[in-house]
Amino acid sequence: MTIADLRRQNLILFEAISGSRAYGTNLPHSDTDLKGVFVLPEDQFFGLDYVPQVANDTNDEVFYELRRFVELLLKNNPTVLELLGTPADCIVYQHPLFALFQGPAFLSRLCRQSFAEYAVAQIRKAKGLNKKINHPEPPARKSVLDFCYVTVGAGAQPVATWLARQGYEAARCGLAKVPHLTDLYALFVDATPERGHGYRGLVRDPETSQDVLLSAVPKGEVPVAYLSFNRNGYSTYCRVFREYWEWVEKRNAERYQNTVQHGKNYDAKNMLHVFRLLQMAEEIATTGQLHVRRPNREFLLQIRRGEFDYADLVAEAEQLVERVEAAFAASALPEAPNRAAAEELLRRVRREFYRRSAPG
Repeated sequence: MTIADLRRQNLILFEAISGSRAYGTNLPHSDTDLKGVFVLPEDQFFGLDYVPQVANDTNDEVFYELRRFVELLLKNNPTVLELLGTPADCIVYQHPLFALFQGPAFLSRLCRQSFAEYAVAQIRKAKGLNKKINHPEPPARKSVLDFCYVTVGAGAQPVATWLARQGYEAARCGLAKVPHLTDLYALFVDATPERGHGYRGLVRDPETSQDVLLSAVPKGEVPVAYLSFNRNGYSTYCRVFREYWEWVEKRNAERYQNTVQHGKNYDAKNMLHVFRLLQMAEEIATTGQLHVRRPNREFLLQIRRGEFDYADLVAEAEQLVERVEAAFAASALPEAPNRAAAEELLRRVRREFYRRSAPG
């Protein structure tokens, strides 16, 4: 089933322009996103092939089946709640039955989680992006040996530095575990002609090894030093390195260039949505109303243009989070929407839609 099928078969209950054009934060080049609600044909609804939603290839046009729409309303999903607050100039089509769905009837304390906690996650995402931009990972990946240190007196030296100062070759070295001590190894050096002890070196391959390499050490040999492998540090580094280069590969090139151009090192569009969601959440908690069209368009566009410092925005957003938490703590909203009432409304609208759609 496609969106064209929904239109051809007159299955649409509601269709609206969503996103920045609904919020009032659109720019001349902004995309036009569409969201809507449809009702499956009666025969298909009672059959095995339930279709919860239909979207186009780019996912900027999404229509929810009536049951799925109500399920998401009960979870206070921001995307579907915003449909109930769509500004009049963004409504493309509205079936008379859709007017039975009123936003305030579905607002609850769950909005604290669905709006505010999502915004908090976006703040963390913004911090991560800021870190990636300001602390890029070099293409060359560090090896296990970069996280190995040799004891020297009361201190330690990187193993490469220690080997160079001592004049030892890594290939002549052998490691043996020190009992009862995690990631500490006795380090031996083979001084025999032709490397008679057969030590295996410190790692199998400096480029690819994920661990140090142990050797069989003849009885009676005395270690020349002790080597510590910072395994946790290496593991953390590998994760950060992998995440950074995955981000480089998958990042939105246009948004990244915008981030670089405005010079403040944050995803401006992302931060705009942080403030929009938090401000909407505070309004919901204090007024019990859902305002999709934002009254502070210019402030939000200033964020998008990168006119504020990253640290100032994050600090202000975190203060807004505290206000939202306090507002919900004192709010008169119910803990969750009335499920029984929502289910009855779902049945009523579906039955009436099928009755009106019946031939003759």
